[in-house]
Amino acid sequence: MTEARTTSPNLADITDEEIFAGHLGGKLSAELTAPLDTQRDLSIAYTPGVAQVSRAIAADASLAKRYTWTDRLVVVVSDGSAVLGLGDIGPRASLPVMEGKSALFKKFADLNSIPIVLDTKDVDEIVETLVRLRPSFGAVNLEDISAPRCFEIERRVIEALDCPVMHDDQHGTAIVVLAALNGAAKVQGRDLAGLKVVVSGAGAAGVACTNILLAAGVEDAIVLDSKGIIGPDRTDLNDVKTELLSRTNPRGVTGGAAEALAGADVFLGLSAGTIGEEFIAAMAPDSIVFAMSNPDPEIHPEVAQKYAAIVATGRSDFPNQINNVLAFPGVFKGALDAGARM
Repeated sequence: MTEARTTSPNLADITDEEIFAGHLGGKLSAELTAPLDTQRDLSIAYTPGVAQVSRAIAADASLAKRYTWTDRLVVVVSDGSAVLGLGDIGPRASLPVMEGKSALFKKFADLNSIPIVLDTKDVDEIVETLVRLRPSFGAVNLEDISAPRCFEIERRVIEALDCPVMHDDQHGTAIVVLAALNGAAKVQGRDLAGLKVVVSGAGAAGVACTNILLAAGVEDAIVLDSKGIIGPDRTDLNDVKTELLSRTNPRGVTGGAAEALAGADVFLGLSAGTIGEEFIAAMAPDSIVFAMSNPDPEIHPEVAQKYAAIVATGRSDFPNQINNVLAFPGVFKGALDAGARM
């Protein structure tokens, strides 16, 4: 079993008062990058000086990248329909999460970021809103939008906008999961191709993680959704899950978590809900358990450690955190620095 090193406090040691105080008034504010101390400063930053900059941008729109903050601004966009492990809590309740995301962009990539929560779940309205707001930002981080709408929204926004766009719940999560599994396999001297992997969750994160693992060489992956194994016996699958089935479950396993996890090498938890201790106990020796649901992991890490060789969660107050914060700030910073689109 890997030795975990962490200085993170356990959530049990943090009071509700501390948590709410940390969010009082929000976690973000705007700061000036130009002086506004004198009449001269005001004349440069606002009227009449600003008119010259506006005229220049009107003549050459590309100058907006140099003379406004748009090229370093990421908008974090959500409808609040699939927030953490909380589910559909709506736009207002999702705002603290989006503020936190924006704060992480600033802290770890020095990118400006603002949260935008939309009071609609209509795909057309979400896409149109971002198209109309395009002059105001440099990149779009789609966040906590429920599947399968999230796949269409990301595809259409990418097609419509000439800037980096990424649904972080899909691709940020997939990046860190692949990195973590590569590391775990290396520690054990194993190959991805020889691992039997079970992915719990067929939403945004589950589908994206399955896709990247297959691309990286995993050959035996089984995906679970709320109704059990995505297998050949299922007649209720949507288009996304049907396509996923065509590339997974090579042994044709049917049933639920018990059948999927029997003898499995890897469990990837990417869905709300819990997994029974007996299922983890039935996995293969030296198993790998990533219980990444937030805020509550599918199984407590101390319980999983009784059976698994390597255990990780998505929380910062448990050892071995796997969280997309390890990826998304750098991904967006690199994309903006390179002038890329996604």
